[in-house]
Amino acid sequence: MVYVLLGTGFEEVEAIAPVDLLRRAGIDVLTVGITGKKVCGGHNITVEADITLDEMDLTNLDMIVLPGGLGGVASARASQGALDALRFAWENNKFVAAICAGPTVLADLHITDGKRVTCYPGCEKDMGSADVAADLPCLRDGNLITGTSAGCAVPFGLMLIEALKGADAANAIARQIVIR
Repeated sequence: MVYVLLGTGFEEVEAIAPVDLLRRAGIDVLTVGITGKKVCGGHNITVEADITLDEMDLTNLDMIVLPGGLGGVASARASQGALDALRFAWENNKFVAAICAGPTVLADLHITDGKRVTCYPGCEKDMGSADVAADLPCLRDGNLITGTSAGCAVPFGLMLIEALKGADAANAIARQIVIR
């Protein structure tokens, strides 16, 4: 199961595009409202999350994803449950993914320490001891996957698929959506 955390002010493209791509690949994905079922994104698009944070079952977790958006990142930082879920995933060798400003939350948790990552331009200073490659759209270092921005949400989503189902599955979805 893949859980995508949605906090008030999340970046809509960074959440919805990867969810769509993962579901196209046949991967079980649930969106998780950090503060409730209805979550308003950073551009005033309200979505209804599949479940709330307290409904997550971490025993069946394969991957957890944190979209960016300054409000969404602040929501995650303010939620002990969200922080605990991210930490649990990392400590149990599950995939942990974040995009845009989301990787800064992972840096706060020391998940990115010594790892090669990318993040939103300007957030590099908040990445602690990570090795930041700001010029890449997305990057995988072991079980850690990071993306740069909303404009990189599709390559990020494809990288999530590749991590879970392999390059052939990711390439099939890329062909299906006619990415160029």
